[in-house]
Amino acid sequence: MSSGITAINEKVKQESVFVQDLTRQIESVIVGQKYLIERLLVGILANGHILLEGVPGLAKTLSVNVLAQAIDTKFQRIQFTPDLLPADLLGTLVYNPKDGTFSTKKGPIFSNIILADEINRAPAKVQSALLEAMQERQVTIGENTFKLDRPFMVLATQNPIEQEGTYPLPEAQMDRFMLKLKIDYPSKEEELQIIRRMAKTDKKIKVKPVIKPEAILKAREIVDEIYVDEKIEKYVLDIVFATREPANYNLEKLKELIQYGASPRASIYLIVAARAYAFIQGRGYVTPQDVKSVGMDVLRHRVIVSYEAEAEDKTSEDIIRNIFDEIEVP
Repeated sequence: MSSGITAINEKVKQESVFVQDLTRQIESVIVGQKYLIERLLVGILANGHILLEGVPGLAKTLSVNVLAQAIDTKFQRIQFTPDLLPADLLGTLVYNPKDGTFSTKKGPIFSNIILADEINRAPAKVQSALLEAMQERQVTIGENTFKLDRPFMVLATQNPIEQEGTYPLPEAQMDRFMLKLKIDYPSKEEELQIIRRMAKTDKKIKVKPVIKPEAILKAREIVDEIYVDEKIEKYVLDIVFATREPANYNLEKLKELIQYGASPRASIYLIVAARAYAFIQGRGYVTPQDVKSVGMDVLRHRVIVSYEAEAEDKTSEDIIRNIFDEIEVP
């Protein structure tokens, strides 16, 4: 390991100490869900947004709320409904009849961590307003443009079982989310702990702030310094290009199963998320395993399957697993 990589490795070891404290604080409230907690940290450190999919009652809202309290940031939960308007989310201009002027009333989007609950229940106009804020990190109300506070992160939830009265997110909008997570039920042992901890009429949740938002912004600067070898970059490119041109990677059987492959945003997010994952592990360099660890979360909503795949009951996850199995690891 060269002196430069050794230096960044030592720096990451020192600066990532807060990750353990943060994880412990979240786990003092949330039982199990290690995968969810770890990916929430990847999202906040990589400056990305997350789409959560899971049945109700799996502590999605609670996890996000606890994370916000632990890093001492403002948290806002917005329930998306069919009658929601963009102004309900972003804010609006209020007319003052006394002096004939308009004043700006800011909406709930002006917070650090936003939980967009059941995002697919709101019409396309509202979804677009949120996604513009996610991409540009700013909101325009009337003639004025307002920068959003940093850190700014959107966590949107989708219910996978009840699809009546929903407006599914188009692929182009889903592409804005760095990660898509699938949350599963806890184990029997974990659910026993949940019962003992949460089966009370008065659920007092006490979360002690572990760090300040400034520490997250500082950590992001260090995440950007984490070393990515050229072999890792080529490995990422091979994975992404295999979703577009599977025949070039001896994956001819996948050609008929993929309608659209992953966009260039996937390549960018794979590197950034792998860096954040390496930071959480206390390492100053990215390994192929880091890419594999975050790969499914980055790619599952970016690979669009064909009708043939649906007929064969193949999902995007099956295709991505196949690609990871076949692409040579550096």
